[in-house]
Amino acid sequence: MLKDKILVVDDEQSMREFLEIMLKKEDYKVSLASNGEEVLKLLERDIFDLVLLDVRMPKMDGIAVLKRIKALATETIVIMITAYASHDTAVKAMKEGAYDYITKPFKIDEIKLIIRNALEKKNLQKENSLLKQVVRDRYHFDNIIGQSPKMLALYDLLEKVSPTKTNILVTGESGTGKELVAKAIHYNSPRRDRPFVTLNCGAIPESLIESELFGHMKGAFTDAIATKKGLFEVADEGTLFLDEISEIPLLMQVKLLRVLQDREFKRVGGTEDLRVDVRIIAATNKDLEEAVREKRFREDLFYRLNVIQIKLPPLRERMDDIPRLAMHFLKKFSAELNKTISTVSPEAHRLLQDYAYPGNVRELQNIIERAVALESSEELTAQNLRSYLDEHLQLKKGGLDLDIPSEGLEKFVEEIERTLLVKALDRTHGIKKKAAELLGINFRSMRYRLEKYGLNQEMDP
Repeated sequence: MLKDKILVVDDEQSMREFLEIMLKKEDYKVSLASNGEEVLKLLERDIFDLVLLDVRMPKMDGIAVLKRIKALATETIVIMITAYASHDTAVKAMKEGAYDYITKPFKIDEIKLIIRNALEKKNLQKENSLLKQVVRDRYHFDNIIGQSPKMLALYDLLEKVSPTKTNILVTGESGTGKELVAKAIHYNSPRRDRPFVTLNCGAIPESLIESELFGHMKGAFTDAIATKKGLFEVADEGTLFLDEISEIPLLMQVKLLRVLQDREFKRVGGTEDLRVDVRIIAATNKDLEEAVREKRFREDLFYRLNVIQIKLPPLRERMDDIPRLAMHFLKKFSAELNKTISTVSPEAHRLLQDYAYPGNVRELQNIIERAVALESSEELTAQNLRSYLDEHLQLKKGGLDLDIPSEGLEKFVEEIERTLLVKALDRTHGIKKKAAELLGINFRSMRYRLEKYGLNQEMDP
């Protein structure tokens, strides 16, 4: 690990030597300068993490040197030291970018602590900056894999909408990458340095969703043991991603609409109106327009959310992207699992191209991860793909007779749906939550279907 570099600047030799000894004992790398000219020469050759700078020096005083340091090395921390304490000088130093202002004589433990805290803060800011850059790189448009015509049109649309404040509705089947697109929009927008907050509307009980969105005051309900900020407050000046927006209850739709119209809300149990600046990106794998027609989703809320709609194509409509996606996931999981797999065999490629991917890109990713984990050679072979694909093809077929009965299509589809529900419950030993996950639906939707077909009670043999 590299040592932090500290430059000590003081016209008194005894003070320079004292600070040098003290700082070296703390395991810092120390350089010395007796005046401003020496400082400028050193800054031309090296970068310092921190400078201890005397205020009163001949030729060029400390404030003038501070200005030059900040012009040449903006990230360098400067701590001013003086034996002649002056409020005006201290204020001026802080305005010019000094981190702190210490008067002589100082306590050794005090200056050690100030230096340590300053460097820790600098290193934390550097780590945060690097982390933000990693996040931006990760969610750059180039990392949404695909070069098919539909994907190229998607990139063009994303570049147009990202800089705006407009609310966006992202639609597409499960596994098409709706959250990835939402993050790409946020991290390529002017809000990139502000929070990106996610809520899965189908995963929160109806009784808690208002508190989750708007927060609550202490004592507002039985379990409200402390005042809590809601996600709208947390996401202020950033982006709130509402996944599975079709699952939000009707009562909450009214309250959400008010926030989108007025940008104001009250915490549960609160009386104060809170104003926020939040961009909404909503996502759904359902047909919201149909839900509007069936009065399950408010029309006015739909238009508030659907200012710009981004439709993500299912993987079966961009099969040309499968080889590129497969290689992307192969590299990713080979690195994560410490494997040296670098290619996909021709037979494995054919298998991947022949599958329909009802789970879309997410399912392809899971298939590649599983195959990489099982693969023992340096090439991804068809053997480790077949077991998964054969099993899931069988599940999708379900042993059903595909001759449409005389009752018509609607009755036929209901019979298929009921049969798959029974099969999923049988496979999960009656655990409804796991059965819902197996079928790719949320628990609320599972409960609705079980009631529809009378499967909540004892099931038919």
